[in-house]
Amino acid sequence: MSPTPAETFARGPEASTSPGAGHHRWPRRVLAVVCGLILLAMMALTVADVLGRYLFNSPLLGATEVTEMLLVSVIFIGLPAVCMDDDHVTVDLVTSQMPAWIQPWRKALLALVSSGIFAIISWRLWIYGDQIAGYNGVTNSLRIPVAPFAWGCSICAAVAVLVTLYVALRDLRRALRR
Repeated sequence: MSPTPAETFARGPEASTSPGAGHHRWPRRVLAVVCGLILLAMMALTVADVLGRYLFNSPLLGATEVTEMLLVSVIFIGLPAVCMDDDHVTVDLVTSQMPAWIQPWRKALLALVSSGIFAIISWRLWIYGDQIAGYNGVTNSLRIPVAPFAWGCSICAAVAVLVTLYVALRDLRRALRR
């Protein structure tokens, strides 16, 4: 079922090229649930830390470290979902004034550039994780190994590369049909 004109208007000018409702729902839902649980854990940890700090004058040991690890996790786990929805933050002061026929070409080119940047980020994070693992890098208070987080972020960025390439190919197909 296609969106109504009001729904299309509410979603903005990018709505005509977004995947649309029902397009690969389960991966987005899984990522949303995982990110939501991580955010809930961060919230509970922060509340417990603040209550401990101000009511009992005893903050949670390592709360800052765990919050940092959870924050980096939610950002990189959510990255493939953002790429899947083609929902990156954009400023369209100039691009919204371009003719409609150029939009799929512009979006495809932007997706190709984005996938290249994500590939570089993934590659460098993997190398960084190897370096951290080489000297057994851990957090200060809780001694949590840091390398697995770098590798996990690298894998999430690599998935974002694949998803962004899919979006680029989809937009190229749409551009060729016009």
